[in-house]
Amino acid sequence: MNYQEQLLKAIPGGAHTYSRGYDQYPSNAPQILKRGKGAYIYDENENEFLDYGMALRAVCIGYADERVNAAAIRQIENGNNLTRPSLIELEAAQTLISAIDSVDMVKFTKNGSTATSAAVKLSRAYTGRTLIARCLEHPFFSYDDWFIGSTEVKRGIPQNIQDDTLVFHYNDIASLEALFDKYKDKIACVILEPSNLEHPRDNFLQNVRELCNKNGTVMILDEMITGFRWHIKGAQHYYGVTPDLCTFGKALANGFSVAAVAGKREIMQLGSIEFSGSERVFLLSTTHGAEMSPLGAFIETYRILKENNVVDYLWDYGRKLVSGINQIAKDLGIEKHFVATGVECQPYILTFDEKGESSLAFRTLFLQEMIKHKILFPCIAMSYAHKQKELDYTLEAVAKSLEVYKKALQNGVANYLVGDVVKPVFRKYN
Repeated sequence: MNYQEQLLKAIPGGAHTYSRGYDQYPSNAPQILKRGKGAYIYDENENEFLDYGMALRAVCIGYADERVNAAAIRQIENGNNLTRPSLIELEAAQTLISAIDSVDMVKFTKNGSTATSAAVKLSRAYTGRTLIARCLEHPFFSYDDWFIGSTEVKRGIPQNIQDDTLVFHYNDIASLEALFDKYKDKIACVILEPSNLEHPRDNFLQNVRELCNKNGTVMILDEMITGFRWHIKGAQHYYGVTPDLCTFGKALANGFSVAAVAGKREIMQLGSIEFSGSERVFLLSTTHGAEMSPLGAFIETYRILKENNVVDYLWDYGRKLVSGINQIAKDLGIEKHFVATGVECQPYILTFDEKGESSLAFRTLFLQEMIKHKILFPCIAMSYAHKQKELDYTLEAVAKSLEVYKKALQNGVANYLVGDVVKPVFRKYN
């Protein structure tokens, strides 16, 4: 059965996140999935694949973890969504406040986009300014217009909204200084991830903090990905920087839908209601924002992360995987054409063609070959369910896949690649 055609007929883009679209995968990838368990996913025919996508990095312990599921089910049996605030809602808020040093208050929501947009709104209200400075190298902050208008996919977004978002470069403090010089007293917030593809250099994050202090600008750290992967207290603790606001999601609840905007009381309380006579900020008001089952999952996920030192485990697994991949490439003599690199708790691969130029075709070929060995490798997001057995099998599959990669370097990638080349998510035309 052709599920791809059915998906595209029923859902714009064929999925509810563009990163899950068919254009992100080689032609031999499973078109649809039925379930996941541990480190594995299963298609509609129960074909098993070792997964390194882990629900776009949202699953940090493993699919269908029994403890997390049980915690969510307990809250479902409690009613899942009540008329007034729930006990689990308060416990979840207090848990995040105790977990992250910079957090005084928290507001839960269902996805990262609404959390970051709420942080932007708070920043504008707090400063009385309009402009946003966002890091160009960090790929995704929100589906809302303030961010998408600064990408290649601008269609449908008014020019005045596009103009409100400025860009600067990661690890280039001069690029941010230039924005503050040009738009003096106009920048409401600076938003960036603490880290993505690389570590900050030369006290970059501390220098961003200092610039924000100097210019009366709110510093927002988006920890959707880094939170509870870099450190149990967030990447902000790992790198020693204190933001004004921060956002969390992804690994927060092992795949359950919960995200958060959090931070300093003086900013967060702008969205509150108890201060008589003060002008209100309509922050977040979502029927399902404090749905009880995901919040139960979050609390249990956090317990497991602490009990098992999961963050340290992910770093260790990543180091072994990167070292193993690069040794295989070196042994094959293609170490300049295929590289595993990045922050070891979330590494990534670089693919280069026979001329040494970055190549999506060769990336597609590698993903295609890994799928032949029943491994889905869209990114490298390990979970606690990835054990030595999975590491050994992954490296065996990498070795076999890179043998084909080497032949393609010699004979041409077109002779080995089946189907279309994967495409960037952010592109102006389909």
